[in-house]
Amino acid sequence: MARKSKKKQEEEFVEGVLGLSGIGAGIGAYWLTEDATISGIVAALGIAIAIVMLVMRKTAQQNRLRMSGIAQIDKMTGTQFEEYLGLLFRQLGYDSRVTQASGDFGADVVLKKNGHMIVVQAKRYKTNVSVEAVQQVYAAAAHYKATGGAWVVTNSDYTPAAYQLAKSTKVRLINREQLIELILRTKQTKKSATNK
Repeated sequence: MARKSKKKQEEEFVEGVLGLSGIGAGIGAYWLTEDATISGIVAALGIAIAIVMLVMRKTAQQNRLRMSGIAQIDKMTGTQFEEYLGLLFRQLGYDSRVTQASGDFGADVVLKKNGHMIVVQAKRYKTNVSVEAVQQVYAAAAHYKATGGAWVVTNSDYTPAAYQLAKSTKVRLINREQLIELILRTKQTKKSATNK
């Protein structure tokens, strides 16, 4: 059986807490009033409020995903994703160059900012990115003499082994949620600039 992601575990926890709070409200009402009718109404009201909160939370998450354009990223080819990241990091203030070569030594995008170079490996995957991506970008950082570090960016997530190696090699892993945050940050910056 596949392991649940942290995000899925968090969602299930919140749903459980909200559901229990409705039931807890009913029990509390019964304890205070000793009236089953009132406690039933309070429990039903508590559960209804929990359902409304869950629907609002889910709607906000869906709006966030729609605003980020992550669904379009999921449909891109690997090369399109590399080009997209080049543009994204440019909007974030980096000088970026997409290598687009088979002999790129593990760096798909090279970033420069404040005199430091960062090598980026782009992984547009449907499954979790494995430890090999961390190994490759770590080697690329040495080859390119990247003083700003090495990053792997994906529209997915990473295996536990990838997280473990990234921690010991100081490779930055940018997963789906973090990518969405970067995208939304550029959209917010654009929106602020046009409102001035």
